[in-house]
Amino acid sequence: MKILANFAGQIGRQTINLLVHLDRVMRMVAEALWWTLVAPFKGKAVRWRSAIEQMVRIGFDSVPIVCTICFFVGLIMAMQSAYQLKRFGATIFVADLVAVSIIRELGPLLTAIIIAGRSGSGIAAEIGTMKVSEEIDALRTMGLNPISYLVVPRTLAMVIVLPCLTLLADLVGIIGGFVIAVTTLDISVIRYYNETANALVLKDITTGLTKTVFFAIIIASIGCYQGFIVEGGAEGVGKSTTSSVVASIFLIIAADVFFTALFYSTF
Repeated sequence: MKILANFAGQIGRQTINLLVHLDRVMRMVAEALWWTLVAPFKGKAVRWRSAIEQMVRIGFDSVPIVCTICFFVGLIMAMQSAYQLKRFGATIFVADLVAVSIIRELGPLLTAIIIAGRSGSGIAAEIGTMKVSEEIDALRTMGLNPISYLVVPRTLAMVIVLPCLTLLADLVGIIGGFVIAVTTLDISVIRYYNETANALVLKDITTGLTKTVFFAIIIASIGCYQGFIVEGGAEGVGKSTTSSVVASIFLIIAADVFFTALFYSTF
């Protein structure tokens, strides 16, 4: 009975701790939304210059790794699907499979996971370093709100850049499948293009991009929050950075499941 009580107590403590963190994250997101949508009408401008700098760091600097990974994913999907479709003489449907799966799921999901690992961790480490070096307290002393100064530019940059990266990832992934189809499956360029165009509908693209907006909010919010709660110097920064990546990836996948069920069961 004692072991069972300890186990139940541990679950209860972890649940309460999770709810406390969720409450704090939601409060931070609500405050960031106020500074983004309401404060500009009260004479408190958004720091667009800082946001543009973050766009370059999050978006432009991530283009090589995102394109490389998505290109190879397109190659792999085309090769694996062709292996099965050859049995039925239906290799032309490689174009359908690659295009639909990348546009609907793999493009948005892989891009978000890459950015969570690359930029989400960077946000947590940067803000966490500011926290342990008392720079955030210095901002408050100077009358600057840390949410407006640090969170809003990074969130805006993430929300703007992630859909753009996803579109690029979708295109590069389809090109990967195209390369395999043309070089090894004897499918002409025109046939592959026509099959891809016929397989895709506007809903596939819009739902994929809609998901990326929420993925961007998750990555930016978790990264900023983990940075704000850093304690214990350099070791604390490392722990928060790791927690940021793990939590972001988990929530991205959970959100992807939710939106996939929502979009493709109600529309």
